[in-house]
Amino acid sequence: MLRKFTLRRLGVFSIFLAPSRLRAFARSHEAGLVLVAVLVGIVSGFVVTAMSRIAQYLHLVIFNLQPGERLSSSMSASHTALFFAPIVGGAILGVLLFLLALYRKKPIVDPIEANALHGGRLSLNDSIIVTVQNLISNGFGASVGLEAGYTQLASGLASKFGLSLRLRRSDMRILVGCGAAGAIAAAFNAPLTGAFYAFELIIGSYTILSLTPVVAAALVSNLVARALAGDNFVIDIGEFGTVVPADYVPALLLGLLCAGAGIALMKGVAFVEELARKSFIPFWMRPVLGGAVVGGLALISPQVLSGGHGALHLNLDYTGPIAGIIGIILLKALASAISIGSGFRGGLFFGSLFLGALLGKLFAFSAPYVFAHATLTPVTYAVVGMSALAVSVIGGPLTMTFLALEITGDFPITVLVLAAVIAASITVRNTFGYSFATWRFHLRGESIRSAHDVGWIRNLTVAKLMRTDVRTASDKMRISEFRQEFPLGSTQRVIIVSDENKYVGIIIVAEAHSGITETTDEAQPIGPLIKYQGEYLQPQMNARQAVRLFDNAEAEALAVVNDIVELKVVGLLSESHTLRRYSEELDRQRRHVSGEI
Repeated sequence: MLRKFTLRRLGVFSIFLAPSRLRAFARSHEAGLVLVAVLVGIVSGFVVTAMSRIAQYLHLVIFNLQPGERLSSSMSASHTALFFAPIVGGAILGVLLFLLALYRKKPIVDPIEANALHGGRLSLNDSIIVTVQNLISNGFGASVGLEAGYTQLASGLASKFGLSLRLRRSDMRILVGCGAAGAIAAAFNAPLTGAFYAFELIIGSYTILSLTPVVAAALVSNLVARALAGDNFVIDIGEFGTVVPADYVPALLLGLLCAGAGIALMKGVAFVEELARKSFIPFWMRPVLGGAVVGGLALISPQVLSGGHGALHLNLDYTGPIAGIIGIILLKALASAISIGSGFRGGLFFGSLFLGALLGKLFAFSAPYVFAHATLTPVTYAVVGMSALAVSVIGGPLTMTFLALEITGDFPITVLVLAAVIAASITVRNTFGYSFATWRFHLRGESIRSAHDVGWIRNLTVAKLMRTDVRTASDKMRISEFRQEFPLGSTQRVIIVSDENKYVGIIIVAEAHSGITETTDEAQPIGPLIKYQGEYLQPQMNARQAVRLFDNAEAEALAVVNDIVELKVVGLLSESHTLRRYSEELDRQRRHVSGEI
């Protein structure tokens, strides 16, 4: 009695003390989902801070850096460490990959794939594995960023929260987006960037229902990271000039140039992966060789190592010869392609920002000679190039536009960036068709192009739609026997099977009794009455595939067989039932997007 009274008096705080109440509150109230999103934001801030500090500590110890020094801008790291550290990291990663191959057969699912195909269900164990791989890769100097680990672990924890609260599919997808939003917001000190990263890349759409929880997670995560790490994540671009209408033409041209560079980078990664796959080198040895190449490139310039935070700030103030910028662009792009292609784990988010900034600076040298009325400074071109190349590789036009806004705090530059970003996005979408993540899905055989929820259609399978109480008859039966055993009104269709119990076809009972066939002798076999021979469904097909087969066969119903070898009949599915269920699911998805449910 006392306990009930205490919880009642505590009011809303009792939600935290009673897990069952939190579960009910999260499932039945929009504010409950926001509350869970805030918790996800807090965890995401801790995740980003912890991972960045671990990576920085590894850099300090392995490369013997000075306190506060960034690896990619280091002047004190020895050549021995620069060369051998990526090799050692590759060896450690190779052992881990070997062990994973022994004990794990399924590919690891990332947040985009989880939301697109699995309704926001993301394995926390897999997320931890990815995080460890990412920290090893980045910590030992491979040319990859930590953003993949940030979003994977934060989204994995968010998914775990959602599963423990037994949230609905749509809420699970939003919560995974909250984890990713919090991770990116904390990583770049940019809450709006984090929120729209979730909307565009993780959730796949923007709805009124998803706005509050995603923004809340991004804001809270950013506050937590700032409280724990200060301004360690801030990108400082220094002074920049004003924008005039004549500046839009060179900005659009720079956007097109960045689109080409982004496509080349993605194809370069795929080329290295394919080359490694076709080689005789065992998969667990590839990171070692990749590390050796990256180590060799680091001897030329340490700026190719890690994500490139220090190198970005170093080059924003760079006033040296053009050849130096071209060299860093080529070295960094090559190091990134080799790192990811050889098996190191990480992303290209910050790498694409770094390369885009360099490309913008390079473009700034020639712009005054081609565009006489342009007034942009090299730093402004760098900001435009950062956003345009990042959107070409990562996707998310508004994400990269808001990143520019939160970096500069200048609306005219933001509008200029938006124009360049749109030009780059349209070019990539119409010439290449993929972002880096969806391109890798394509290489793996997946057909998804975004995080838009298509998993429901894969779950709406023939096995779930079919009826199993089907009536069958032997193909040796005579017409008279068939009419006697299956009188009018007894059933609509009879599935015909052979003596080996294999599917042969379907007979429409009404047609067998109507005399519309050429066979009028009841003593004849039923063969001429059999329809849809060789036309059947399989249990693993989805509703969309089933509808396509109904159209091709011009059938109102088809038999379902277990596989194409045994051809054992396991059920029957009608076109009308399939279309009705498909329409119901489409309408439910529409109501989720519009916020009606």
